[in-house]
This record gives sequence, structure tokens and C-alpha cells, in this order.
Amino acid sequence: MTNGSGKPPTWFWVVSVLALIWNLMGVGAYLSQAYTSDDVFAQMEQAMQDLINATPGWVTAAFAIAVWGGALGCILLLMRKKLSQMVLIISLAGIVVQMFYNVFISNAMDVYGPGGAIMPIMTLGIGIALVFFAKKGIAAGWLK
Repeated sequence: MTNGSGKPPTWFWVVSVLALIWNLMGVGAYLSQAYTSDDVFAQMEQAMQDLINATPGWVTAAFAIAVWGGALGCILLLMRKKLSQMVLIISLAGIVVQMFYNVFISNAMDVYGPGGAIMPIMTLGIGIALVFFAKKGIAAGWLK
């Protein structure tokens, strides 16, 4: 797996770049939600408008922590920094809080339908995998 020099293998870089792209898409989704114009908001279905209006600020904060933390954590992976693991753990905490609210407290699943559970499950899985990926990088000596 390693060549003993502490240099990560090619697949480490591929995974790190793909993870950064994933998290940058999350940042884009956050910015899109945070800066939705009144005209775009007015064109949404009433159920979607109600869902957005009912979302507490702490859930939006958790969303921000999840996506910005994930992007920063992936940048730190690419910089080969151990700190990436802690930042990715904080991002994962944001994911858990946001997804718990969306799945168990709000009526988001009613608004999005049965397919609405796919993204929360996928997001949580990727968040967990990235924490373990950073842990592996630390153990292998790729992250300093």
C-alpha cells in the first residue's frame, strides 16, 4: 500500500479530489438555499415554501457546518494535514444534526417523497467514510 516514504498512493489523491468535488457541490447547494431569490421562492410549491420557512436557524447552521467543514476537511486532506480528521468529524456532526432534523423532526420526507431518504443516507455514509479515510491516512503516515 505504501512505499515507506510516507507518500500517499495515487488512489489517495483521487479519493481526496472526488471528496472535495462532492463537498463543493454541497457548498453550492447551501449557497443556493441561502440566497434563493424571492422570485424563485415564489415559484416553489407551497409545501416546499412551508418546509423552508419552518426550518430553524440551528438546522441551517448545521448545514453550513456540514458543507463548509467537509470542503475544508478535504482541502486539508489534499494538503496532507492530520487536522483534516478533526474537521471532517465536525462536518459529520453537522450532517448528523441536519439529517436527524430532516428525517425525524420535519416533514421533509413527505415533501420530497420516498426518494427523499436517498440523499441523507448517502451524505451520512460519505461523511463517515471520509472520517475513516483521514484516520487511515494518519495511520499510514500520509497525513502529518
